[in-house]
Amino acid sequence: MISPGTTAEALERLDAQGFVVLERLLTPAQIDALREEVLPLALAGPLGRNPFEGERTHRVYALLAKAETVAPMVEHPRVLDIVDHLLEPNYLLTACQVIHLLPGETEQAVHFDDGFYSIPRPRPSVSISTIWAVDDFTAENGATEVIPGSHRWDDAQLPDQDDPRLRPVVMPAGSAVIFHGTLWHRGGANRSDAPRCAISPQYCQPWARQQENMMLAVGARAARYSERIRAMLGYSIHPPFMGFVDGGHPSRLIEDGYDADRTGASVESKRFWERGGHLTPRD
Repeated sequence: MISPGTTAEALERLDAQGFVVLERLLTPAQIDALREEVLPLALAGPLGRNPFEGERTHRVYALLAKAETVAPMVEHPRVLDIVDHLLEPNYLLTACQVIHLLPGETEQAVHFDDGFYSIPRPRPSVSISTIWAVDDFTAENGATEVIPGSHRWDDAQLPDQDDPRLRPVVMPAGSAVIFHGTLWHRGGANRSDAPRCAISPQYCQPWARQQENMMLAVGARAARYSERIRAMLGYSIHPPFMGFVDGGHPSRLIEDGYDADRTGASVESKRFWERGGHLTPRD
């Protein structure tokens, strides 16, 4: 699979098939550092609680609370440049987990990631998912399987577990697949003799509830990350004032010497009230 060279090309593929693969975004050194920090967390964690989580799968949630090597993936410029075109400004990080499939894991149920938002299909995605390959993704070791074009389906179109249109997303370690929250997909079965590890940061519209309560899960550790990551965790304001704490910007809670002018929050607030408390000027 040839990676798209530009964001425009990536967006064309996303629009046409619902997913796109960006190959080898991480260097070998980044992959090694990621494995060194994340794999012990995965192996120390419990196996999935049900077939959907995977009874032969280790999942570790809220990774930014536990593994700082994940940060370059969460805010990778190639990925965020694409997500910037698909979600509204001030979008949030809705989930961030490691998915470590052991040999013998079975296929996951076919699903789409933003199905818990009760909005009829077809519709725009409320969330955008990414899955990063820490190990090579192959058809044998449980590569994510997708149904191309299914992001456009309506509510009456439901695939079954044996849908012949499912295809594995084969990609080398260090690559990422980006897909619409409305794309039908599943985790594949691991029929190999080795584990398959992946990291999955997911993003959602700024007005949607996050899957993981990131501000509680990451806590004070959020202060270690970039302003962009802190904003995606929830230390941000979606204009005019969604996300405030005690009437002010939540960054005040974790930043010494917080400056409202730097975040632009004070300017947005002033404009809002100058318009008489309306999001857009009256005609």
